[in-house]
Amino acid sequence: MPQWRGKLEKIDEYRWLIPRSYKPGMRVDGLIYANAQMLNHIIDDQAPEQVANVACLPGIVGRSLAMPDIHWGYGFAIGGVAAMRVSDGVISPGGVGFDINCGVRILRTNLTKEEVMPKIKELVDALFNAVPSGVGSQGAVKLRAGEIDEVLVKGSRWAVARGYGRREDLDTTEENGEMKGVDPSTVSGRAKERGAPQLGTLGSGNHFLEAAFVDEIYDAAAAKAMGIERLGQVMLYVHCGSRGLGHQVAVDYIKTMLKAMPRYGIEVPDKQLACVPVKAPEGQAYLAAMRGAANYAWANRQCITHWVRQAFCRVMGISESEAGLQLIYDVTHNIAKIEEHMVDGKPEQLCVHRKGATRAFPAGHPDLPRKYAATGQPVLVPGDMGRMSYILAGTEKAMRETFGSTCHGAGRMASRSAMKKQLSGRDVLNDLAARGVIVRAGSLPGLAEEAPEAYKDVTEVVGVAHGAGISKKVARTRPMAVVKG
Repeated sequence: MPQWRGKLEKIDEYRWLIPRSYKPGMRVDGLIYANAQMLNHIIDDQAPEQVANVACLPGIVGRSLAMPDIHWGYGFAIGGVAAMRVSDGVISPGGVGFDINCGVRILRTNLTKEEVMPKIKELVDALFNAVPSGVGSQGAVKLRAGEIDEVLVKGSRWAVARGYGRREDLDTTEENGEMKGVDPSTVSGRAKERGAPQLGTLGSGNHFLEAAFVDEIYDAAAAKAMGIERLGQVMLYVHCGSRGLGHQVAVDYIKTMLKAMPRYGIEVPDKQLACVPVKAPEGQAYLAAMRGAANYAWANRQCITHWVRQAFCRVMGISESEAGLQLIYDVTHNIAKIEEHMVDGKPEQLCVHRKGATRAFPAGHPDLPRKYAATGQPVLVPGDMGRMSYILAGTEKAMRETFGSTCHGAGRMASRSAMKKQLSGRDVLNDLAARGVIVRAGSLPGLAEEAPEAYKDVTEVVGVAHGAGISKKVARTRPMAVVKG
């Protein structure tokens, strides 16, 4: 890991500049969103070096950006945002990540904490049993031969057509849960082989299901548009991604791009930034495969949502209409998208990489559902198992500064291996129980990796995003019960 030897020039309370002069090859400045208290960890983590490296990529415009949850990742820092011109810029799998379309969704319920808490242990057991979790877990969805290609093309629409959810779920899913421009032939047989039996599974790592209650409302109008009506209202989170299929797509195309770069005369400061021109055949093939993996992830979360609804209603002894359980929104935070943004006063087609970053489009943007036209896109920012999570909304300032992007979570403070040395899974389980949070996990060592101490304080992260104006606070939730993958 290269040592960060540069300076971060303070622009204001929330913005820190890495000037182009920091290292040869930087085409634009870097910009990190953080407060002064967060800087020491960010520097120790060496992530600014990755922000500077990304600034060297061909076709990058604006600045190489890092959200306040920034930490070291594969090539690109997690929390990174980079936009490249489609005309002469590149696309990089490292700018998307291995868990393509890892994302989060929230269901709002009609019930309160007081109504759910007496059955919380029964509920977390029901959720744990309903949704397979853990490394390599396999799901209840059985695909017929070749049907995986339909999942890749149709995404959430495939799941709803199979009875896993409601038609209106598609309206409140980013991209309606179905990115266009998929070519199943660009996804390898190995990727399909890994993905087919895993559809409808949570996976492992930081993936989770959570029952939480609203403990603060900051923007009553935006909250009302989302169906968040009162303190104590119970929400259900689903956080997972594209499982082995997405991972295999990333592995396949990193190899492809490493071989192809010399042909296009591309040199990068770190081979983990392997990339090719967006318009090159390899770039177009990756985009087509990545979109298929993204659609798989949306279908995955849609299937899980169906079982979460069933489990919640069964335990609470009520119907779905009585329970509410409307999908507030589903966002992806590992993706590359072709979007139009203003660059130097002119509209430009860009390939926007968001890796551990969330789209945050403002009120009035044509890509938003009608119900959020006046309030902006919901932005879902989970914290850790023991503290809070936040629901935000997109802003105009995000469009001007960050290509319509903001943070995606708390951001890691300590590696998984470091946490396993410090804590046992039993320690974490007991600590969370003392905080009033019931946890079920298939693996106790895996639970230690995801202890609250492994993460930054999400309140501080969200405070920077809100203070900088790249998203605005709407509501806050606290966990009651967690199923950990």
